[in-house]
Amino acid sequence: MFIDSHCHIDFPELMPQMAAVLDEMKAKQVTHALAVSVDVSDWTRIKTLIETYSNIYGSVGTHPDYPDVHEPTVDELVEMAMHPKVIAVGETGLDYFRLEGDLEWQRERFRTHIRAANISKKPLIIHTRNAQDDTIRLMREENAHEIGGVMHCFTEAKEVAKQALDLNFYISFSGIVSFKNAKIVHECAQYVPLDRILIETDSPYLAPVPHRGKSNQPAWVAHVAERIAELKGVSVEEVGRATTENFKNCFRLTELIKM
Repeated sequence: MFIDSHCHIDFPELMPQMAAVLDEMKAKQVTHALAVSVDVSDWTRIKTLIETYSNIYGSVGTHPDYPDVHEPTVDELVEMAMHPKVIAVGETGLDYFRLEGDLEWQRERFRTHIRAANISKKPLIIHTRNAQDDTIRLMREENAHEIGGVMHCFTEAKEVAKQALDLNFYISFSGIVSFKNAKIVHECAQYVPLDRILIETDSPYLAPVPHRGKSNQPAWVAHVAERIAELKGVSVEEVGRATTENFKNCFRLTELIKM
């Protein structure tokens, strides 16, 4: 049994074919998925999705890559996070790869999300790219460890993973872990304890081997589990059991909603 802890199935690449997406999940023993928000303006779309499908959870947040969108307030995020099937705040964080110039607005947005997470008692989904020092610094300054969460699609060195683990965060690996030349990610997957790992697709992006180059989907998270099992020298069934339990613990779910 596997859970896709981070996907964007509300995106146009996947939403119109939801029945087929869910059928393929079932065929690959992927029982649940977390549909992650990238813009609070799309809240209605996420809300419809999680209210329609019992095995889909949701989050609320605005991605750091989006400069010219409605800037969510703490109160707005907290209000949306009160929905019973919203289990996280994010994705949020810092990304210095795609954007240049004064990115203080990005740091302020990140602070807003951390504060909303602590108030709403919903864990954080954190995105970081080329910004690991500021990401960890803001997490510390805003007491992100009090609520915890997950560092999604992790591609940083294991020293950064250690700092995140020390701050009460799980580490999530995407299809990148299956890429032959992703040596840093392989090292991190070997380093992070199995009881602190989540698996994800980040669909429709980053399709794992053997589907690399195609539009990704939640069912293919099973291939992420297979690669982690290889790297850790354990069975894929053990990875499935551990990451399912980790998902429940990370997102404070006493039990998973039945399909």
